[in-house]
Amino acid sequence: MEAKSLEEENDDNRLHVLNPTDVASLRLPEVEEFVKGVSFDLSDKEIFCIEEQEVFDNVYSVVKGFSSLTPSGKVNLVESLRSNLSVLLPNVDSLLRVSQGQDDDNDNENEPPPVLDRVSSYRNALKIYTFFLFSIVLSEESSASSNNKTKMTGTNRKKQLVHSWNWEPQRGRILNLIANSLEINLALLFGSTDPDENYLSFITKIAFGLFESATLIKDSETKDALCRIIGACATKYHYTAQSCASIMHLVHKYDYVVTHMADAVARAEKKYADGTLAKLADRLPKLISTNIGVLVPHFGGESYKIRNALVGVLGKLVAKAFKDFEGDVSSNPVRLRTKQAMLEILLERCRDVSAYTRSRVLQVWAELCEEHSVSIGLWNEVAAVAAGRLEDKSAIVRKAALNLLIMMLQHNPFGPQLRIASFQATLEQYNKKLNEIEPDKCAESVLDGLQSDNETYDGGEVHNVIMEEPGKEQQESLTDSVPNLEEGIPQKDSSVPDIGNLEQTRALVASLEAGLIFSKCVSATMPTLVQLMASSSATDVENTILLLMRCKQFQIDGAEACLRKMLPLVFSQDKSIYEAVENAFVTIYVRKNPVDTAKNLLNLAIDSNIGDLAALEFIVNALVSKGDISTSTISALWDFFCFNISGTTADQSRGALSVLCMAAKSSSGVLGSHLQDIIDIGFGRWAKVDPLLARTACIAIQRLSEEDKKKLLASNGSRVFGFLENLISGVWLPENTWYAAADKAIGVIYTIHPTPEILAAELVKKSLSSVFICSGGDDLQNDIESSSADILTTVQVARISRYLFVVSHVAMNQLLYIETCVRKIQKQKLKRDKLGANGIKEDDTPKDNINAELGVSASEEAILDTLSERAEKEILAGGSNEKYLIGLCAPFLTKLCRNFSLMQKYPELQASGMLALCRFMIIDPDFCDANLQLLFTVVESASSETVRSNCTIALGDLAVRFPNLLEPWTENMYARLRDPSVSVRKNAVLVLSHLILNDMMKVKGYINEMAIRLEDEQERISNLAKLFFHELSKKGSNPIYNLLPDILGKLSNQELKRETFCNIMQFLIGSIKKDKQMESLVEKLCNRFCGVTDTRQWEYISYCLSQLAFTEKGMKKLIDSFKTFEHVLSEDSVMDNFKSIITKAKKFAKPELKLCIEEFEEKLTKFHMEKKEQEVTARNAQIHQQKISGMEGCAVARNEGEVSEGSDIIEDGEINDPSMEEIAQSSDSEVNRSGEYSGTSSEVTDMESDGTEVQSKVASKSRATESKAKVESCEISSSTRRSTRSKQKDRTLE
Repeated sequence: MEAKSLEEENDDNRLHVLNPTDVASLRLPEVEEFVKGVSFDLSDKEIFCIEEQEVFDNVYSVVKGFSSLTPSGKVNLVESLRSNLSVLLPNVDSLLRVSQGQDDDNDNENEPPPVLDRVSSYRNALKIYTFFLFSIVLSEESSASSNNKTKMTGTNRKKQLVHSWNWEPQRGRILNLIANSLEINLALLFGSTDPDENYLSFITKIAFGLFESATLIKDSETKDALCRIIGACATKYHYTAQSCASIMHLVHKYDYVVTHMADAVARAEKKYADGTLAKLADRLPKLISTNIGVLVPHFGGESYKIRNALVGVLGKLVAKAFKDFEGDVSSNPVRLRTKQAMLEILLERCRDVSAYTRSRVLQVWAELCEEHSVSIGLWNEVAAVAAGRLEDKSAIVRKAALNLLIMMLQHNPFGPQLRIASFQATLEQYNKKLNEIEPDKCAESVLDGLQSDNETYDGGEVHNVIMEEPGKEQQESLTDSVPNLEEGIPQKDSSVPDIGNLEQTRALVASLEAGLIFSKCVSATMPTLVQLMASSSATDVENTILLLMRCKQFQIDGAEACLRKMLPLVFSQDKSIYEAVENAFVTIYVRKNPVDTAKNLLNLAIDSNIGDLAALEFIVNALVSKGDISTSTISALWDFFCFNISGTTADQSRGALSVLCMAAKSSSGVLGSHLQDIIDIGFGRWAKVDPLLARTACIAIQRLSEEDKKKLLASNGSRVFGFLENLISGVWLPENTWYAAADKAIGVIYTIHPTPEILAAELVKKSLSSVFICSGGDDLQNDIESSSADILTTVQVARISRYLFVVSHVAMNQLLYIETCVRKIQKQKLKRDKLGANGIKEDDTPKDNINAELGVSASEEAILDTLSERAEKEILAGGSNEKYLIGLCAPFLTKLCRNFSLMQKYPELQASGMLALCRFMIIDPDFCDANLQLLFTVVESASSETVRSNCTIALGDLAVRFPNLLEPWTENMYARLRDPSVSVRKNAVLVLSHLILNDMMKVKGYINEMAIRLEDEQERISNLAKLFFHELSKKGSNPIYNLLPDILGKLSNQELKRETFCNIMQFLIGSIKKDKQMESLVEKLCNRFCGVTDTRQWEYISYCLSQLAFTEKGMKKLIDSFKTFEHVLSEDSVMDNFKSIITKAKKFAKPELKLCIEEFEEKLTKFHMEKKEQEVTARNAQIHQQKISGMEGCAVARNEGEVSEGSDIIEDGEINDPSMEEIAQSSDSEVNRSGEYSGTSSEVTDMESDGTEVQSKVASKSRATESKAKVESCEISSSTRRSTRSKQKDRTLE
């Protein structure tokens, strides 16, 4: 609608202009006065004053003559209209509430207008303000366009500058305000979700018209506002068809509009969750499919947003367009080819350069699978693409691939269970049947029997037999889709049903082969899914768990084992990951039947390793606290433990007790009700069937509540301790199980016994007597001291090993017992002090006050510390006069461990002895200091990797307890990282990581050894090292920044492969994120060029520079440091690294810096070429100097020979050089030999130059001749010399 149309009368009582004013005919002062009056009315009156006839006429008049207004008048009018509309918009949301509140008061004289009138006023005001503001925009843009086309004279140009006003900011503000008006809740004003069509048509027409201006859309504010207007109208208010038509028109007509229009579509899709083109394809598929040729070329554009929108369009067309057509698609070859082409495009776009597009394509494939629009022939191809995208570098693509596989499993056309063995067995049977039906034909590839990719899968109906039954029964939800495993696919021993004729059998066989391929494809993704569960992205972990749950539902091979590996994720600090694991655990293992739940849990406990058991205990505690594991399940677990359920094995009994021990942490009364069963079964005859059952029973006793422990001591105390003593000193447990059981048994004694040290002493004596009494104690000790191993037997070695384990473990538990007693005393004292501080004590005596002032409390702490230290020291050192029981074993143990010949003969004895030695060292600092040399000798030279590994772990404990003693041995601790054993290196990485990250060890100058482990051949060790440096980078101001130069220097001096060095430094530099640290590293690395002369180190330093993320300041520092590295630019590898730096720097550089970088690049190239030339020249000069030196040496030798000949003094036995004799014969022959020698010199020069620069024969001959002439001048007379020279000149001229 044009502004002039408002002057025409209408029949529907709409507001129109009655008395317009011709502003153009007024004088300038009158115009200014008129505009001021209009602005005053708009600002002084209510926002609805625009409906008043007089105000409406005046505003219409100034808007119509807007081009005639002065700059100040234009500003005043625009600001007044904008201000009123800005005030109007926030009031729309509260309109209904305010109107209802006013309608409640109907008795006032000044009764407000009814609700409908109020809404009408708001609606009219919104339309009028929007109309006038748009009219101003069109007026100004029209004036600007005409001014650009008209060539102005000099006078007019000056006048234009004087009277111009800054329109561009005003235009952006106006359009953004109109965009805001479309984003509010207009349903209150228009009585429906969408405004009337005339209003939307008016807005979109102007918006699309403005989009045609190439100059206008260069303004980002204006473009953004227009995109918001178009997006809101097309999506929020469902003005889709008209908007899409306008978009297509613009895209056809103006090339520069494509990118901006894509932005508008993408923003609208993101904000309103509905793509314009995709929605149009959904509503009008015939229209879009007819014009598909117009859209497809835009896949080659740079904007990923356009490609995303087009992918959505193709998805809608594939899913719906051809279904809407009458008749079968396959009957129309044109439609068939079109659909095939669209499917190929969708598959191709899975490899798009943009991660957003790849993700969108996978989402479209998931939608197609959900709508049953993917044929069986194409199913496996899509599955392979999805499996490949699981390793995509982008998290959003991996998420889409996981969701696609979930959807493909949920809607798969092959049946409710996808075990590979079942498919293979059934396929084999039907292949035999097919061969019987068709005996004369060869068994060709059954996949060829599948229909082509353009076969449709409409509504879940697939043209083969296997989909006719199980496919229909397929359900989508996880809980409802657990099927009967034998349903749908015949087993191997079952009879093959007759399904019909030859064609139907072929179709079934083809479907079975396709299903087998699909099952193998999903099963092959299990290793990748295990890696994704360790991803740093929470979405990867969550969706991987969901996919594994779906795989387990359909019984994909390997899914069960992968789900076990999700248990450690319960320790994740990310709440979403923990919740995903917990939900999956409940869904998979917790059943409605308590017996089934108990059986699942105990089987988990039996098959889990130590790490999984810790995770299982954590999650069981949480589920018991929440009530997800019910009391009925606990009762079922007790039934399994007590063998009340038929068929229960000893392993299952142990697993049930293990789960009950886990539950006891959160519910202390779980174990108290079956104390007698724990003792009878745990230490009875079943313990001999399953030796680990006794160990589990010990754990259960330790987990008892305090009350239950008292009950146990009162009722069965002596019996329990008798069982424990028999377990420790008896021989009925296997060797490999005894150590684990004895460990827990000694722990139980120190947990529940009132005086554990007495019973422990008896156990040590019994164990000692079993060794020395049976074998003659004196003989055995003398044998060990004399390094003789003849008397030892296998039985004695086992008993000595057990004795050392018992005595060392008792010593460790005694130390822990002392610390526990100290803590109890401290807690009692703290509790007493708190009661004293909170209570009002009126009977305090002066003596108590004096004690408090004198610090008696502090002296009590000191006394307690002294007693604690004394008790700990007495464990090994004993009292002042004698050693105690454990202390008497220490000298024997030391002598045993120093007997290396005996230790080499019995590795098991060495393992027990060194473990006991390490425990004794942890207890006493003096004993530790005395045996540190022995410990490090063993850890470096022991042949058993078990011994070295145990000692490495013990070193970590010693470093925590006695850091000052271990500090001089830091280098030896780092040396364990170079151990040939994988387990030793792994434990060394773990120990050092624990010590450094917990500030128990300072990062010394040997951290380069840990850096080398980043490229360890074992992936587990490499990952641990990466985790260490990742955590280290989070501490303080990133210690890696300070360590990097030292690591670089030490790694450069080691014989590492270049690839290994580069990978290490790339990882370390990547952990430095701060720009200031990067800039400082530039300067530090450049300064290192001056201190090294090795070309390899130059290359390594330059490589590290190329890995830095250069900022503008960093680049300037590099340019300023040119003097420090100009001497290394002759090396090609160094130059390549600097070129890499320049290439990266140009990408982010501003124009000013880019110019400096280009100059720096030219300077580098110039110096590189100069240095290369200088090196070549210097090399040639050196070669020439060596040649001259050789000639002079020959001349001196000849001179000495002739002098000897002239004096006739040749001693007996003197060896004369025959070449010297030949030289001294005659001058003619000398000259001839001179020429020959010159030629020889030229040949030598050619060989020595090594391909750098070959001297010409003439120059070489000339220099050789001159050298020869100098030699002759010392050997012959002056007359002979002149004759020789003349001959040489003649020869040279010839």
